[in-house]
Amino acid sequence: MAKKVKDPGLGEATITSAKRMVNKDGSFNIKHLHGKVGISALYAYLVDISWSRFFCLVFLVYFIINMTFATIYVSIGVEYISVEPQGFLVDFVNAFFFSSQTITTLGYGAMAPTSVLAGIVSSFQALIGLLSFSFVTGLLYGRFSKPKASIQFSDHMIYRDFKEGKALMFRLMNSKIDVMINPRVKVTLAMTEPDEKQGYRRNFYQLELERDHITYLPTTWTLVHEITEESPLYKFTEEELKTLNGEFLIMVSYHDEAFNEEVHKLHSYTFEELLMNVAFEKAFYYDEDGFTVLDHHKISNTKKI
Repeated sequence: MAKKVKDPGLGEATITSAKRMVNKDGSFNIKHLHGKVGISALYAYLVDISWSRFFCLVFLVYFIINMTFATIYVSIGVEYISVEPQGFLVDFVNAFFFSSQTITTLGYGAMAPTSVLAGIVSSFQALIGLLSFSFVTGLLYGRFSKPKASIQFSDHMIYRDFKEGKALMFRLMNSKIDVMINPRVKVTLAMTEPDEKQGYRRNFYQLELERDHITYLPTTWTLVHEITEESPLYKFTEEELKTLNGEFLIMVSYHDEAFNEEVHKLHSYTFEELLMNVAFEKAFYYDEDGFTVLDHHKISNTKKI
């Protein structure tokens, strides 16, 4: 008989229309209201976002700051930054370039403040530039130095024949070229089920895996949950499995040799992401010289059985 486990920290209260708890990128699917927002929260956000979004934000802030100060210099008068007035558009472009040189403390010498007010504004902008670039430098260091698990999961979990019964399987690999040392996997099934009060609650089950840890992982690892009488899914037919409201919560932990630290990665699958009666194709093969070739694009490839 399936044995329930205690709430791992996600809460038992639920509704039938509740969204998945863990997003595909491993983040929790939670909307925060009235949470604390400060420099530390901003720093954590900027360290965790993607590189493309990070550089887009840096460029956007840089552009907004220079646009703001260019407007100030034009309102003061471009003649006070050693530029001959030539019309609003040309004056604004010159003020923008002067602002860019000031905030980066570059200064080519062609333009310089020639009044007290322009000197005060440019001095204040230079201070903002020093603080801003120090902050961005710290963010770059934080992004490079923070250990992050680089695990690639198969797009789907599969349900197929296994030994004398059935089993659930999913596959993972390291998306980097180094080796995962001592990887360990824990899978918890969160099921939305009716309760005694004619409502719904979320029940949690720890799924037994054929192997939940290995010594190292240079290629791929297929995780197998055999559906025996001890499995919470034993009582369901193949058709019923497709309609269940639940989520497989996966925690992977391993030692990253690049950072020499323990790292973790969250992932999840819903029953909608369950493929029936297929098998994973091999993602690695041997070339003519006998070397093992791992194709990362084949992590999710399946075939009919």
